[in-house]
Amino acid sequence: MITVERQPKVPITDIEQSAFCRTDESLEAKPLIEEFKAKVEWQPLPKDYMGLKPDELSDRIAVARAKLGDQLMILGHHYQRDEIIKFADYRGDSYLLSQYAAKQKEAEYVVFCGVHFMAETADILTGPNQKVILPNMKAGCSMADMAPTEDALDAWADLSAVVLDGLIPVTYMNSTADIKALCGRNEGIVCTSSNATEAFQWAFRRGEKILFFPDQHLGRNTSLKLGIPVEEMVVWNPFKPLGGLTEDEIRNSKVILWQGHCSVHTRFTVKQINEAREKFPDVQVVVHPECVQEVVEAADMDGSTEFIIKVVEDAPAGSVFGIGTEINLVSRLAKENPDKTIFSLDPVVCPCATMYRIHPAYLAWVAEGLVAGKVANQITVNEDTAHYARLALEQMLSLKRG
Repeated sequence: MITVERQPKVPITDIEQSAFCRTDESLEAKPLIEEFKAKVEWQPLPKDYMGLKPDELSDRIAVARAKLGDQLMILGHHYQRDEIIKFADYRGDSYLLSQYAAKQKEAEYVVFCGVHFMAETADILTGPNQKVILPNMKAGCSMADMAPTEDALDAWADLSAVVLDGLIPVTYMNSTADIKALCGRNEGIVCTSSNATEAFQWAFRRGEKILFFPDQHLGRNTSLKLGIPVEEMVVWNPFKPLGGLTEDEIRNSKVILWQGHCSVHTRFTVKQINEAREKFPDVQVVVHPECVQEVVEAADMDGSTEFIIKVVEDAPAGSVFGIGTEINLVSRLAKENPDKTIFSLDPVVCPCATMYRIHPAYLAWVAEGLVAGKVANQITVNEDTAHYARLALEQMLSLKRG
């Protein structure tokens, strides 16, 4: 089977990424009716929530949460607004939150303040008695959207016809449950930016070639760390027959990278790094491995959000950091480490447009609904998909974390 050429389609979430960009550094929430002016897709809410100010929403969330007690667990990704993070029982990157979801079996309701694929993962890892809720159903992920199920299945079929043995599928956490299940069905694994190196090593112990979904930059940067030359990597374009590759190119490669990217991390440039070094000669530049290869190579360090946090927190007073990752995390690090100079490499403030859709109004709405006995926005993964996705996730959770 050779896939036919398709018309390229840019995910709507990628197109919308610039909607919240601004030149000032204020990230404070506004009443939702004002934020609706951003030209993005929002989940409609009852009118009662639209005009409430952040402090009013905060009070209502606190009251609802107190009434629910141990029935409710709130997970907050580092990229969330401060108005959300302050209510999180656990905050972390996708790896840590996956671990929390797998271990916490008592809370009846798990409200995941993140994006859709994270809530899917939580549903896969939590118990059958637990309900996972995503406050805003429009909080997706442009990177995950770049690897639709049909395209991924077609690619696996095409590649399996060329590579008869030794092809191991590896998917980044930022992917749908269907893609994780594809890996589980084919003896593959899930990884995060925290453990991508270990996941690649795990895969190469079991096969000779990796198909990596969906972020080509994390896949490329991880491969380079393992000593794999760029010449032994190819990019699979899902819109072209056989990914735009020849059979020889596929056979001669060690890593096949899906053509996907993060809309936030590809904003960072070598020019921004050079400008930071000119302004602050002692700056330490730390970036996320979803950045492009040239940016990672120009930086002093690269690593996951948890890695970036640890580097900053462990540094002595007076340290200067230029950071290449999502602005809510960078701003929070600056607030929590006032004895250090911490700034984003990108002078234009661009929060993740999908994470940013978890406005406090949505958290108030789902929490008050639970108090009234109504479950809104429950995320469920069908049993078959969940079974195979869980196999790949459990392989990841068994890895020694780097």
